[in-house]
Amino acid sequence: MSELTPHQIVEALDRYIIGQREAKKSVAIALRNRWRRLNAAGDMRDEIMPNNIIMIGPTGVGKTEIARRLAKLAGAPFIKVEATKFTEVGYVGRDVESMIRDLSDFAINMVREEHTEGVQDRARILAEDRILDILIPPAPRVPAKQAAVPGPGFTMQESSENDSNDTEAVLRERTREKFRAKLRSGDLDDREIEIEVSSDSSNPMLQVFGPMGMEEMGVNLQDLFGNLGGKKSKKRRVPISEARDILAQEEAQKLIDMDKVTKEALHRVQQTGIVFIDEIDKVAARSGAGKSGPDVSREGVQRDLLPIVEGSGVMTKYGLVKTDHILFIASGAFHVAKPSDLIPELQGRFPIRVELDSLTEEDFFQILTVPQNALLKQYQALLQAENVSVVFEEDAVREIAHMAAEVNNEVENIGARRLHTILTTLLEELLFDVPDVLQADVVTITRDVVLEKLGSVIKNRDLSQYIL
Repeated sequence: MSELTPHQIVEALDRYIIGQREAKKSVAIALRNRWRRLNAAGDMRDEIMPNNIIMIGPTGVGKTEIARRLAKLAGAPFIKVEATKFTEVGYVGRDVESMIRDLSDFAINMVREEHTEGVQDRARILAEDRILDILIPPAPRVPAKQAAVPGPGFTMQESSENDSNDTEAVLRERTREKFRAKLRSGDLDDREIEIEVSSDSSNPMLQVFGPMGMEEMGVNLQDLFGNLGGKKSKKRRVPISEARDILAQEEAQKLIDMDKVTKEALHRVQQTGIVFIDEIDKVAARSGAGKSGPDVSREGVQRDLLPIVEGSGVMTKYGLVKTDHILFIASGAFHVAKPSDLIPELQGRFPIRVELDSLTEEDFFQILTVPQNALLKQYQALLQAENVSVVFEEDAVREIAHMAAEVNNEVENIGARRLHTILTTLLEELLFDVPDVLQADVVTITRDVVLEKLGSVIKNRDLSQYIL
């Protein structure tokens, strides 16, 4: 993250997201400010608070994708939550603090994977040793009396036994090294061996249901009850190729210091964590609505969100997590409600507001062709697995973009998601016929093909509303 300037962050986001320059600028500044805060003078570091962001725009214009790509770019713990899944404390449902507990779980898994990669080489050597112990058991240990230094009572029989034991140990070690070479070259991959692995101690049928606030205990009851019987192991007969991976994973877990993993993960959550709260407009009370019915619960969720966004401590099963420096990015279409319908205190905790633009026909053309994960490239990759190359002519792509913009204007604006529906309808027959009916190596999609497949659907408004 220290090497990424705001301009470079925007350039990296441009590879996946078309347009929305203002939103990209805002998140790039917010990300760079985190690095600047960590490198600020010590007495000011804790005083600098993150500038949380609200993204305002219709569905399908890239709000979620910007936040997701930003977190991946920074290598930061990231979680996306829906504001509508939370309820006010006292109602049945999840409380808002669970988002921080979920973020902590994600960070623990992320750091554990990184530490596992660091010990992978050592773990594979230990796994090889365990496999070799099964194939060629090590030489039996020499009893202490035979290994003793020769004394007055030392006999020639004991001497010869020691010599034979030493010879056997040397021969076994040579054999082990020969098998180790075969093991690494893959000559033994198909051979089956019986290994003993630790089984999941948690009972798959054990689930704990409790009243609201049960998560606050910070105790994983499933782990608690599942481990009462101690660690269990079971024997499995598997090919050596599979045994190597199973045992290497098991040895890697033994080499990892989980206390160190937990400490690092909690530090990352508190200093670089990102929480993306989607559909926040759904918990805003509409202007002029009475303070009764569901609006009461909506405001309750906002009041519960407020201390977390402002900065407070949330107890997780790994320890206390302070939310002061977690970056919160909220988003919503705000078709019915407005940002000003949020309670004033919550508005103040999201000082940066960015309005995302609706997508134009030219944007759709860019979305189909430019990003590394463009939809056309995805479909080409899918059919390439069947050894079929699909070529989209430029006129055809422009016609698809035109149809997407037209349907969005006439039926319902769902942004870039409209391209999914149109391409699914366009390529449905092709995807169904390959490989049974269609045997061609190359398929070309022209403008005429697009008009033939989609023309009648686009013209019939009722039909397009139903299908697209």
